[in-house]
Amino acid sequence: MEANKKLLLRAIRGEAVTRPPVWLMRQAGRYLPEYRKVRSQEKNFLKFCYSPDFAVEVTLQPLMRFGLDAAILFSDILVIPDALGQNVEFYEGKGPVLDPICNDKDFERLSMEGFHSHLAGVYETVSRLSKKIPEETTLIGFAGAPWTVATYMVEGQGSKDCPTTRTWAYREPDSFSKLINLLIEATTVYLIKQIDHGAEVVQLFDTWAGVLSEYQFQCWVTEPTRKIVQNIRKVHPNVPIMGFPRGAGIRYLDFVEKTGVDGVSLDNGISIKWAAANIQPKCTVQGNLDNTALIAGGELMEKEIYRILDGFSGGSHIFNLGHGILPQTPPENVLRLIEIINEWKLK
Repeated sequence: MEANKKLLLRAIRGEAVTRPPVWLMRQAGRYLPEYRKVRSQEKNFLKFCYSPDFAVEVTLQPLMRFGLDAAILFSDILVIPDALGQNVEFYEGKGPVLDPICNDKDFERLSMEGFHSHLAGVYETVSRLSKKIPEETTLIGFAGAPWTVATYMVEGQGSKDCPTTRTWAYREPDSFSKLINLLIEATTVYLIKQIDHGAEVVQLFDTWAGVLSEYQFQCWVTEPTRKIVQNIRKVHPNVPIMGFPRGAGIRYLDFVEKTGVDGVSLDNGISIKWAAANIQPKCTVQGNLDNTALIAGGELMEKEIYRILDGFSGGSHIFNLGHGILPQTPPENVLRLIEIINEWKLK
């Protein structure tokens, strides 16, 4: 199908659509029994991500079950530090554990040498998906944004406050910049390769953007994203780019204006009325149902869905969550959400 017939691509380009397209962050995941069955075949999570056979199958599962408007590559944001030479392990019940990068000497362990060959399985997955997804479905590629990936690399694990990373960025900004600049380079070429292999939209996930002060946010979230957007557009000027600086609050507006993204994902802490008045006139907005409302289901979930649909009905909107689907989410609630979106007609 031609790109101009795909609902999500039309929406992100600001074209008129009859209803907002819908996809969900982490739509392929543990809440689906079919995912758990496939996942049980490979204990090593990174090997699972690098296997085109597994990654393609689980990416397609939610499309087959729910008929979503987009497929998002199944992978993980930590494939970049893994490909740069940092040791990354995933442990059941604990999550990712990395050998921390704490100073310039540790930084020397990282290298772009062999980067693309290490990620060949991911590129193969994108290529296969581009041929397997339904013709009306948009294929989304993604990467973690430099700040969030850096927090994992420095903290050695996930951290809601990221104290070691923030301290390094304050005390030795020139030294910390070396890590951020490497991640800008790696993220840029990684996303370009995904586009080369068939991704039609790419998204940058900056999960821990909200922990930063205003000035640090500008340095480590906005400016790196601006550079990545600029670099990608030199090669692929017509591919839409989405950003997600989770927890940014009113800084979402500055982020949109300075980075030049085509669309922005909104977390569920953002006022719909404020976002519709201030952000939606500047770019497509994506979001922002509370993922715990999707767990709860029922009448209150439906009211939240309609509130978001009504609130963003005056402009370009892609329906999504304010963060990823949680493992305890009942699949029947996801199905009900999709039914509501499909029945919705823009006034």
